[in-house]
Amino acid sequence: MLADLVRATARDVLTDRGLDVAALPDDVGVERPRNPEHGDYATNVALRTAKKAGVPPRDLATWLAEALASRDGVASAEIAGPGFINLRLASDAQGAMVGQVLAAGPAYGTGDELAARNVNLEFVSANPTGPLHLGGTRWAAVGDALGRVLTARGAKVTREYYFNDAGAQIDRFVASLVAAAKGEPAPENGYGGAYIADIAARVVAAEPAALGSPEQDETFRRVGIGFMFDEIKQDLHAFGTDFDVWFHEQSLHESGAVEAAVTQLKESGSLYEADGAWWLRSTDHGDDKDRVVIKSDGRPAYIAGDIAYLRDKRARGFDLCIYMLGADHHGYVARLKAAAAAFGDDPAVVEVLIGQLVNLVRDGQPVRMSKRAGTVVTMQDLVEAVGVDAARYSLIRSSVDSSLDIDLDLLVKRSNDNPVFYVQYAHARLSSLARNAADVGLTAGEEFGLLDHPREGDLIRTIGEFPEVVRAAAELREPHRVARYLESLASAYHKFYDACRVLPMGDEEITELHRARLALCVAARQVLANGLELLGVSAPERM
Repeated sequence: MLADLVRATARDVLTDRGLDVAALPDDVGVERPRNPEHGDYATNVALRTAKKAGVPPRDLATWLAEALASRDGVASAEIAGPGFINLRLASDAQGAMVGQVLAAGPAYGTGDELAARNVNLEFVSANPTGPLHLGGTRWAAVGDALGRVLTARGAKVTREYYFNDAGAQIDRFVASLVAAAKGEPAPENGYGGAYIADIAARVVAAEPAALGSPEQDETFRRVGIGFMFDEIKQDLHAFGTDFDVWFHEQSLHESGAVEAAVTQLKESGSLYEADGAWWLRSTDHGDDKDRVVIKSDGRPAYIAGDIAYLRDKRARGFDLCIYMLGADHHGYVARLKAAAAAFGDDPAVVEVLIGQLVNLVRDGQPVRMSKRAGTVVTMQDLVEAVGVDAARYSLIRSSVDSSLDIDLDLLVKRSNDNPVFYVQYAHARLSSLARNAADVGLTAGEEFGLLDHPREGDLIRTIGEFPEVVRAAAELREPHRVARYLESLASAYHKFYDACRVLPMGDEEITELHRARLALCVAARQVLANGLELLGVSAPERM
């Protein structure tokens, strides 16, 4: 709202001075200064507009500051540096944010700027050859949070898991199950760990005649992969991550989708034949080399399935296909965009997020915990160690661009050093305050202009940032921004509570200030709950 006010005022100033209104940028930035002494908010609109308008920045800033200072709700507007404008709001205008939060409730922070987008969000997509490991667990948390954030800003989001149930890795998985069922060691490059023996025993129990029969390998493939799928789905559901679509790679081959995609690309000239193989002209679209799609022996390469899968997504009506892939998949960015371009699409319909590695640390040393999966740390390991909330929050709160060390000792502490505890405790503390207020008959008021204490102002301004934080998290595909914001909000609330008494003491009469402060607390609690919901983390009433 303040950005709209600044833009409207700037438009009026340019018009009154006979200057080109087109010089005004579409997005007028309004930010909170790092130093509170510089004001409640600051804008650089004069600096961004002056050159195109043909006037010195400080002159434009002076005119704009004078006009803004006369606007309702603006207490002062001061020029700083080469043309920044620092703004202070009147307490009643600033307090109006509290009323907005109370009116919006769970909808506060939502928007509709992505309402036209139909998004396919594919994440986790781990091979069904073992339990979900830490890398997949990170994507389960981040991907689910990103889906929530995109939905909050209006997008239609389909969460999709792509099961790689075709290819050499599945062949090795099946061979490992058969070997375990026979009491033999795992084959070369096969899979070990107690989970292989567990699943092999379950297959034998379900299909007693399979071992040694002509259908042995096919039965172990069908039943064994089914058991592994079920475990993965159960683990994800317990982790709070559910999918709308479970897509099987094998279906692309069985349905003829791969063949159809290859034929289309051949006909369009996007594939060429060389050395007996068919190649995608991916270098035409920024890839570092052309990619083999059909090998010289006539079998499709792995990328053939990826190409057919992208074609399938577009045929289902998705105008944005987001892929969340592991650290060793950088090469997929260019090839998937090249595939989109080869089909005549804008490569921008494909976005690829690359996540870095996750390590568990205890006492500063790497931790290997898994007994079921050998040397791999699994989702179950992490959840059993710290719980779902702490696991999800710790995996979401850092950018996926960076590797992540998770301190197990920290995440089980009930202290302010533990980020998830710090945020959840703020919500629990506010819930306790609400119960105590009800006990003494204190209800929320509406005279928000009384909230003129510096700590009240800081909390109000922090609350007001939430919609923009969610918008930026959606636009940049960075849900960690929500987690970091919640920590700032919790900090602002704790500082407010230490400085501003909300409940009346003893026989003290309840005043409108008490009621206004309680309303501020209700708003803070609402925003904490809204933010935690976006992360898929609970907002406890008691701790």
